[in-house]
Amino acid sequence: MNIQDIRRQFPILDQEVNDHPLVYLDSSATSQKPIQVIEAVNQYYREYNSNVHRGVHTLGTKATDAYEGAREKVRKFINAKSLEEVIFTRGTTTSLNTVAASYAAANLKQGDEIVITHMEHHSNIIPWQQVAKRTGARLKYIPLQEDGTLSLEDVREAITDNTKLVSVTQVSNVLGTINPIKEIAKIAHEHNAVIVVDGAQSAPHMLVDVQDLDCDFFAFSGHKMCGPTGIGVLYGKKHLLENMEPIEFGGEMIDFVHLYESTWKELPWKFEGGTPIIAGAIGLGAAIDFLNEVGLEQIAEHDHKLAAYAMDKLSSVEGITIYGPHDAAKRGGLVTFNLTDVHPHDVATVLDAEGIAVRAGHHCAQPLMRWLNVTATARASFYLYNTEEDIDRLSEGLVKAKEYFSDVF
Repeated sequence: MNIQDIRRQFPILDQEVNDHPLVYLDSSATSQKPIQVIEAVNQYYREYNSNVHRGVHTLGTKATDAYEGAREKVRKFINAKSLEEVIFTRGTTTSLNTVAASYAAANLKQGDEIVITHMEHHSNIIPWQQVAKRTGARLKYIPLQEDGTLSLEDVREAITDNTKLVSVTQVSNVLGTINPIKEIAKIAHEHNAVIVVDGAQSAPHMLVDVQDLDCDFFAFSGHKMCGPTGIGVLYGKKHLLENMEPIEFGGEMIDFVHLYESTWKELPWKFEGGTPIIAGAIGLGAAIDFLNEVGLEQIAEHDHKLAAYAMDKLSSVEGITIYGPHDAAKRGGLVTFNLTDVHPHDVATVLDAEGIAVRAGHHCAQPLMRWLNVTATARASFYLYNTEEDIDRLSEGLVKAKEYFSDVF
């Protein structure tokens, strides 16, 4: 990877913030967009803006071809068996809610179990809480090891013959933990449970093969992988999706509408009611082209190197606590931390004054914050356009934050 060549393809990085060159370390929240993606979306609106599937005119045909072409790019990107298994949504949250509202609500009952972990994003907790309330199913949590990883022994103990659904993140957005999805899926299937995977933090950073993982559902977002906001994907095994009811009704997803009954289109369109996110899908397709050109294996290696460098560099900052696995090979490209006696929001404010963008707060993971015994943390997350120099700037900024608040108090 030629990082400087990659950086030149991201126009937003070429600017100063608060009179300092921008260091963007918040890609876990949303990634920046390369010029190829920006131009693909712009070209759609400038040259062939039209609705899809409905018209036979030239613009409509071109838009439909681009939209469905993006679906094929997604299929190859995650190695789904067929296009019918790729559903466009608004993002990971919508994808997970679709599984909860359509599959889980219809298939779970009193006494069944839903198994998740303490490290889940709220989007992978609240839908299952609601399903449990509606169906009488029981929500269970796999405990975490001291370093924020999962033990397969604990997984085996948590998943029983009463378990009907397991939902787990592939990479934690706080701890950076990379979970053994393939092994967890095997255990789930031994008990005839389905497994749902939150891939929001994994799909942008590593090769994902849904057939090899043998997951039943996989959800991810475009905006975290160099694509536009408002577009995401739900992958589901075809036989499961075929037996699920849509949760949005109206145009586009129907086959025939009669006065008192209606029928649905075949997969995947029965789950894409209304005018779809056309520009977003086209932009996501362009983002996939870009990531494939760089290489997901190279991106994963780059993430691990930056994580290792950051763990080493930041550990030298006095009073810092770093959360998650200490082995960089077991974590994604992010480091979550706190400085003694300095609130994470104050840390982020000082860093912003230095032109460094990090995230501070509970990261939509309040149960995990309670497990860590903190109210909030600061998080620096890396992507293919970040460098060791960015981490050096972060380390220097943390030293300044520590010194500033030491002087103040």
